[in-house]
Amino acid sequence: MQSKLPSKWPLGLSVLHQQWKANADKHLLAFQQPFLDELGPNLEVDILGSVGYTTLDPENIEAALSTRFDGTSIAIFVYALKKPLLKVILDYCLGTRRGSMFPFLGEGIFTQDGGPWKHSRELLRRPFLKTHYQDLKGFQEPVQTLLTKLSSSSGVIDLQPLFFQFTLATTTALIFGQPVESSDDDQRDSFASSFDHASWITTLRSRLTDFYWIYNPSHYRAACKNIQKFADGFVTRALSASSEGEKEIGSDRYAFIDDLYAEYKDTRLVRDQLINVLLAGRDTTASLRLYPPIPVNVRFANKTTWLPRGGGPDGKSPVLVPKGLGLGLVPYYMHRRKDIYGADAMDYRPARKGKTDQSVTEDFALMEASYAIVRIVQEFPDIRLPPGHPVVPTGQEKQELTVFLKSADGCKVVVR
Repeated sequence: MQSKLPSKWPLGLSVLHQQWKANADKHLLAFQQPFLDELGPNLEVDILGSVGYTTLDPENIEAALSTRFDGTSIAIFVYALKKPLLKVILDYCLGTRRGSMFPFLGEGIFTQDGGPWKHSRELLRRPFLKTHYQDLKGFQEPVQTLLTKLSSSSGVIDLQPLFFQFTLATTTALIFGQPVESSDDDQRDSFASSFDHASWITTLRSRLTDFYWIYNPSHYRAACKNIQKFADGFVTRALSASSEGEKEIGSDRYAFIDDLYAEYKDTRLVRDQLINVLLAGRDTTASLRLYPPIPVNVRFANKTTWLPRGGGPDGKSPVLVPKGLGLGLVPYYMHRRKDIYGADAMDYRPARKGKTDQSVTEDFALMEASYAIVRIVQEFPDIRLPPGHPVVPTGQEKQELTVFLKSADGCKVVVR
């Protein structure tokens, strides 16, 4: 590999110690930025005797997440038939991440590899093709609820929890045919709290790699159980309603849950996929270049393979990846590379987007966010930062890194 992460103490203990302190201070990603700026986009990391690679290289990230991760048509064919006709070994897989996330997410797109992953991806694209959302009708009720909450508030308001409630409402309306707002307030708040807690613990479990099973506290199990109970209730009501009559795609009554049940014929699998979609839909409206929804990802080599870049004196040659090696993929830093985006890479310019796979799901997220922002500005043209609110450089704000990235201090504004 092109470079190696230095450590003053054996086994990378000094790096772990510094990371622990930076994480406690909510500045982990900012702490690591100078190391990566100096060492380059591909480096070897040796922590506690376990060697892994970290890459900010677009070609390597694409290879691990797309071109050499989703399998082949044969793998999809085998999955669809549910018969082991041929074993296809993918280059990269989730490895221990599947086990660390499974109590929270179950059997869904975030815990799947290869053919099953691609099958789920194609299935989950369906609801985002609805004309009901292309003409903004599906966002109107959740946005109006958001505006009403803002109107009834005074003083300094934290938009972050309100935005999370908004995206949760639009996603549940898309999936179940009704927004989460139509559920009991206490039940909804309990679900949101359990969802946040399970996301945080799942991230900690993922960092333990092979030892994720050690950390399985009772409060985590309780949160996962509460999430499943909440989703089960929607599944039961939605399937009961669907039995009363057909629902056509494009109509106001269409619910994606009907498609899922027709596909799986298993309410548990339907519930698990719905929880996965809720995770994605609740947090991925943050699709800006400087703040990608998933700032850090991990894959493991399923067999001895290679990456297109990182080898040789200049780091531009292929590099061998031994079987079992962990690969850290960091789009958060890739989108801050000055050799790609210029000297002003840390400046926010809306016209300059990061490298993404433009998909119908991203279209949905951008439309959802754009519509909400425009309506907020129309309703509250004087919206601004609170007086005396500190303004810090991009990337230096306090952050909470769970499954997704969010501000540790929220998003404080004054609307009047």
